Amino acid sequence: MLMFVIGFVFPGWFNIAKLLLLILLALTVLDTLILFYTNKGINGIRTLPEKLSNGDQNPVAITIENFYTFPVYTLIIDEIPEQFQVRNFQIERKLDPSSITELEYKLRPTERGEYHFGKLNIYVSSVFGLISRRFSFDDAVMIPTYPSFIQLRKYDLLAISNNLHQYGIKKVRRLGHTMEFEQIKDYVLGDDLRTINWKATAKKNQLMVNQFQDEKSQPVYSVIDKGRVMRMPFDGLSLLDYAINASLVISNVALKKQDKAGIFSFSKKVENRVVAERRTSQMNLILESLYNINTDFFESDFGRLYADIKRNITQRSLILLYTNFETLDGLHRQMPYLKGIAKSHLLVVIFFKNTELNNLITEKAETIQQAYDKVIAEKFAFEKRLIVNELKKYGIYSILTTPEDLTIDTINKYLEIKARGLL
Repeated sequence: MLMFVIGFVFPGWFNIAKLLLLILLALTVLDTLILFYTNKGINGIRTLPEKLSNGDQNPVAITIENFYTFPVYTLIIDEIPEQFQVRNFQIERKLDPSSITELEYKLRPTERGEYHFGKLNIYVSSVFGLISRRFSFDDAVMIPTYPSFIQLRKYDLLAISNNLHQYGIKKVRRLGHTMEFEQIKDYVLGDDLRTINWKATAKKNQLMVNQFQDEKSQPVYSVIDKGRVMRMPFDGLSLLDYAINASLVISNVALKKQDKAGIFSFSKKVENRVVAERRTSQMNLILESLYNINTDFFESDFGRLYADIKRNITQRSLILLYTNFETLDGLHRQMPYLKGIAKSHLLVVIFFKNTELNNLITEKAETIQQAYDKVIAEKFAFEKRLIVNELKKYGIYSILTTPEDLTIDTINKYLEIKARGLL
């Protein structure tokens, strides 16, 4: 256009502008012909997992087959589910002639539910880059997002092989013999002399010792508070989702340790119940139940929780209660119910450090307002530690942890309880 304008002042430029326009039109026609001469120039396949793992990086694979006999340049735009709020997703790739190209990207969901993928759009252009041809594939695909089964698999083999300490889980010294009797065996150097069976020794005329194993078939319940205190977000996930992911893992670990695993949630009422059992389908039942847990804005009714546990759980059980207390006053309102539960069961209250306050506590205050903020943040952090001491005073175990360390700390406490025979 500029050359045509200049051609009105300098006539020689007008002929050059017309020649360049003809060349451009010819290249455009040529570019169109070579891109559209075949009906099937590109084939694209999006490969999704059967389900997404909440809070984890999930791989999405794309396979592109180039049927053109010349190299092409592609712009890949995948219509990602709206939950991710990604509006600028695109991948650029150069494809060799008659080749197959595989690429992968990852998505991290932060809420459970159904995720709908749109079309896989691939825009193809030649070396001229004047025309792009769009190919669309895999329209309207739905994939569910479940609690973190990737984290579950991470600890699965470790639970079987007793190598959980490899991920920072501590070993606990075994105290006493509150374990199930397994067999009588010959004494070998290193066996505990306190386990000598004197009757069997006299009968066999050689030292015989009793061999014990961890008690099995003990009920382990993960109880999840889904009230408004669990709406607090951390790194994209709510505290409820962290509790759900940890419950899934600890249930699997308990089953691998030959215990019974069960779950239920509560707020205004008790829901999503899976009775503690040790059957092969138990993990599937727990996974499906955890998938449907959603938080609400009500204040949780601990009185109803206490009544439900007293009525429905008759065998002494390990109760892992996932909730959150910010102040001592909040704890004192629920303490009568917690003490009531702890009379019949081994209760572990699991609540969270407010990691958002760490920056306020560690940063140096430079203004009066910052000094006030720092003092208030330290007060809240101190109250969290007071809550631990208050629970301990009534024989209630507790775990004060950060959301990212929740799973590790919960498994730690479970293994400690098993090793000490507290249940």
